[in-house]
Amino acid sequence: MIVKKLRSDLQKYLQRHNLVKKFAKQVWLFTHNPKHPSLNTELLEPRHLKIYSFRIDRKYRAIFILVKVDEIEIIDVNDHYQ
Repeated sequence: MIVKKLRSDLQKYLQRHNLVKKFAKQVWLFTHNPKHPSLNTELLEPRHLKIYSFRIDRKYRAIFILVKVDEIEIIDVNDHYQ
């Protein structure tokens, strides 16, 4: 699985919330096994939009879409419990 380069605003968000290392670890796990249990990868509602998320830590999630069969783009990183 390939993860497209992260937008600069999302990189800044990760830095502000001290998530850079955790995010890098989770992306590494995702590229090697998208169904790894610690990622809690899930299809979000409404399902027909095909927007997914995976866990960065207990509080934060990365929201992504499939660009191609083996490529994703992370479109948001947010506080899961807003």
